[in-house]
Amino acid sequence: MSTLNTSSAFPEPTIVPRAEHGISRAQISPNALKVLYRLKDGGFAAYLVGGGVRDLLLGREPKDFDIATDARPEEVRSLFRNCRLIGRRFRLAHVRFGNEIIEVATFRAPHDGAEDEGAGELSEEGRILRDNVYGTFEQDAWRRDFTINALYYNIRDFSVVDHTGAMADIAEGRMRLIGDPQVRYREDPVRMLRAVRFAAKLGFRIEPASEAPIFELAELLFDIAPARLFDEVLKLLHGGVALETFEQLRRYGLFRALFPLTEQALAQEEQSYPMTFIARALENTDSRIAEGKPVTPAFLFAVLLWEPVRLRTAELMAEGMAEIPALQIAAAEVTSEQLRHVAIPKRFSLPMREIWALQPRFAQRRGKRVARLLAHPRFRAAYDFMCLRAEVGEGDPELCTWWTQLQETDAAGQQELLQQQATAEPARKRRRRRPRKRARKPGPDA
Repeated sequence: MSTLNTSSAFPEPTIVPRAEHGISRAQISPNALKVLYRLKDGGFAAYLVGGGVRDLLLGREPKDFDIATDARPEEVRSLFRNCRLIGRRFRLAHVRFGNEIIEVATFRAPHDGAEDEGAGELSEEGRILRDNVYGTFEQDAWRRDFTINALYYNIRDFSVVDHTGAMADIAEGRMRLIGDPQVRYREDPVRMLRAVRFAAKLGFRIEPASEAPIFELAELLFDIAPARLFDEVLKLLHGGVALETFEQLRRYGLFRALFPLTEQALAQEEQSYPMTFIARALENTDSRIAEGKPVTPAFLFAVLLWEPVRLRTAELMAEGMAEIPALQIAAAEVTSEQLRHVAIPKRFSLPMREIWALQPRFAQRRGKRVARLLAHPRFRAAYDFMCLRAEVGEGDPELCTWWTQLQETDAAGQQELLQQQATAEPARKRRRRRPRKRARKPGPDA
């Protein structure tokens, strides 16, 4: 199927009545319903929109409930005392209910329909710099990114409004970009990441016309702010399908724009374990998310950047540097370069580097060093990292076994393991200090 037309003459939308779709108000956040009803009672249009509608139709539990309306941000704020306006590039109203935020966006229009100078702004390359051009309901639907994100649930009659053929795309499991893909991706290159994320998350396929430009335009991501890409990386890897997402990012050439040093290392490596190492970590992440367990970005970033750190450490050691200082320098260099592409806040980058720095210390299994390592706040993450390395053949399996036994036994058992380790290790040869030769004092005949 070809891409959609965004001409000014919009086709009539399809109205799916309540009896013909599976969305119930019982499935919608009570706070979102409060916002919808108050907007409606205030005389404004009020629609649940986007991913929330899509997920409900697919029988999934939505993560967020976003609302679209013809009320301007200031008008939304006047209706809700618990409302805060945010954003300059894309002005939004956030209505807060405790820990839940309901996002309310005013209908947008194409930039060529802007009445206020400065409301919308595009770069020379066609990238959206400011997007506060308000418009009609129809315009808002046709300017959204993908058809499956352009569905609206109308609180007035509980119908679903489909302007772009999204219901058919959902039925076919198809990701389709609205408009000319070249133009839409250039407007916002992050849409390429969103295409991969939604396709992997929903098990959909990207239709050919929307897929083809990604291979050509992946380089545009190099110009996106690193802080914004950090948020996108978290969405990509914390969606429960991190492994599938990673594979698709590499297939389309998008991973290189996010982690160029890692992509370079993976492309050069002959061994299979670097790829297996990342794959196993992402599988574990997906399993933890499926079980409702927490995952930390620090560990994921440590995994994704480990191969360039490991290779740089080996280079420095080949030049004669000791392992620990070599690892420290390699970690600093790789982190510094990575921050130019994807920002990593210090609350994650510092633990990430600690995970790396602790790796050599697992080989030190004598005396007080063992107790100090066990007490380290990053011990558990570093231990998991070390065992994962051993699992794929990049580390020593015996080390993982020993540290596992140490944690699973009692104090007496720990002492026995430490004693066995001390006995097994060859005694260190003591260096004999040669006495200094003192300079002879000159004699009287000198």
